[in-house]
Amino acid sequence: MNELFQIRPFARLCAVALMLGVAACGQPSATGAGAEPPLAGASIGGPFSLIDQDGKAVTDRDFAGKFRLMYFGYSFCPDVCPVDLQKLMAGYRLLEQRAPELAARIQPVFVTVDPARDTPAVLKSYVAAFHPRLIGLTGTEAEIADVTRRYAIVFRRDDAKGTTDYLVDHSRQTYLFGPKGDPIALIPQDGTPEAIADELQRWAK
Repeated sequence: MNELFQIRPFARLCAVALMLGVAACGQPSATGAGAEPPLAGASIGGPFSLIDQDGKAVTDRDFAGKFRLMYFGYSFCPDVCPVDLQKLMAGYRLLEQRAPELAARIQPVFVTVDPARDTPAVLKSYVAAFHPRLIGLTGTEAEIADVTRRYAIVFRRDDAKGTTDYLVDHSRQTYLFGPKGDPIALIPQDGTPEAIADELQRWAK
């Protein structure tokens, strides 16, 4: 897969910050007690209405009161998406061992950028391969276009007209949102399980 953003984590944070109009690219923010979340005040996120892997209608309101760990990709991705999800869910499992009550307050969510092929049935088997709590979301082309715009995800289908064998280039970042849907931080999906668990534990409070 040809990724649109193949840059280091802090550079990626700066790129997203520029896109969102957030002043986050000076010195890396402090991470001690009372530190402001890196994406605090970012114009990202918002309402959506999609379908989960069981064919059930899901909106952003269904996650009220919980943190959301959100990754955008597609199930037919040959390399990066499954590796990212494997690492993210390994970090989440480690958090479940460290702090089970905190982990229970975090909902992992996978949103497809390829709704034409990622039907609920396809997503059901896909997300189950990574973690039993991972929710897969799909929808119409228009609904996916709307949610990716709101969540600052850029994607482009790279195919010849009419073919079903294609790749989808897409921006690659993992967001942590708060219980009220407020953006908190980028989570390093290319990090170790320890690094991912550390960041979740640092910002999900």
